[in-house]
Amino acid sequence: MSFSELGLKSELIDALLSLNISEPTPIQTLSIPAILNGMDIIAEAQTGTGKTFAFLLPMFQNIDNNNNNIQGLIIAPTRELALQITDVAKSLSNITPLNILAVYGGQDVKAQLHKLKGNVQLVIGTPGRLLDYLRRGLIDFTHLQTLVLDEADQMLNIGFLEEVNSIINQLPNSKQTLFFSATINRDVNKFAYRYLSYPMSVKAPKEQITLDNIKQIVIETSNLNKLDDFKKLLNKISPKKAIIFCRSRKVTHSLYEELLKVGYNVDVLHGALTQAKRESTMNDFKNNKIQYLVATDIASRGLDVDGVSHVFNYNLPDDTETYIHRIGRTGRAGNAGVAYTVLTKRDEKRLDAIEEFIKLNVERLRYSEYEIDEVKTPKEKKKVHKHVKRTEKPSQKKRKRKTSKPRIQ
Repeated sequence: MSFSELGLKSELIDALLSLNISEPTPIQTLSIPAILNGMDIIAEAQTGTGKTFAFLLPMFQNIDNNNNNIQGLIIAPTRELALQITDVAKSLSNITPLNILAVYGGQDVKAQLHKLKGNVQLVIGTPGRLLDYLRRGLIDFTHLQTLVLDEADQMLNIGFLEEVNSIINQLPNSKQTLFFSATINRDVNKFAYRYLSYPMSVKAPKEQITLDNIKQIVIETSNLNKLDDFKKLLNKISPKKAIIFCRSRKVTHSLYEELLKVGYNVDVLHGALTQAKRESTMNDFKNNKIQYLVATDIASRGLDVDGVSHVFNYNLPDDTETYIHRIGRTGRAGNAGVAYTVLTKRDEKRLDAIEEFIKLNVERLRYSEYEIDEVKTPKEKKKVHKHVKRTEKPSQKKRKRKTSKPRIQ
């Protein structure tokens, strides 16, 4: 089915073609007609399935750009996601103009308030800052037509239930409401049905990622030695082409600058960069002009780059599925790959959840007085680690770590 058959106007289809998008994904095919018809929906879709366009495209079509009131509101659980959605929305507004405002913490309040005095038609924000603006009477949703809650499950997990309830209770009753979530559990359903009217439920098929060709390795270190040990690891194994994932934009940029400073062929990818810069960086990485790409999870889903030999988790993500998608950037098209996690105690619980999810105790290594040797991939002959002490395999029930274990030096 084409975008035209889904009911989208030619201007939006032209905007998609300018982004090299010609065919709808399953979640777009399921959601767009219902949203265009004004229905409330509960959509289950992973990040990377095209869900952002699934709600943005019909919103753009339904918003009257001659009406200078706020007609659309998208609530995201994190600043990073809010900015990613904003970037996607702005890519559409280049051809189908709408005035878009991102409202999130950590930004100059005066600048945001100044822009709010203009003609804003679509607001994308995080719960805390949105609620603050509402309480101070600085934002007006009287003419709101469509509300979107993106990553609703994460919204509840982080603990934004009370804030989101407060926001929704101050919005018009006659609005259309759309819930998008990676998982639909009892809590999400209970929350959704408080505010949705006869919603349509849609579910996108989950992307299947195989880990068979990916060797997973954990390198245990400390917060103090983490950066130095990571640089030692890079120097020792010298990956041909690698993506280095960090959990926050701040850490991503800091690590990029540290690696650049000591001469690595490296670039950075995160949501604060312009669309032009991100496209330029990705083209350079695809064309092997860049050896290492330091990135937030903006690069973990839907990114298909040939020849990525290694993936590094400098920080582990907050959810297990993101870990799967991260390491799935290597070991593609039948090739072998290696995924390293640089682990400190801060990420222990995250690793526990990942290991339970993938039903595997990931191999753990630690430095002794010598540097670590490379570990062969699953398709290569097994290699003995001469200078690495292995941590004992933890039990499935509970891991017990010895306090006398030496730290990486």
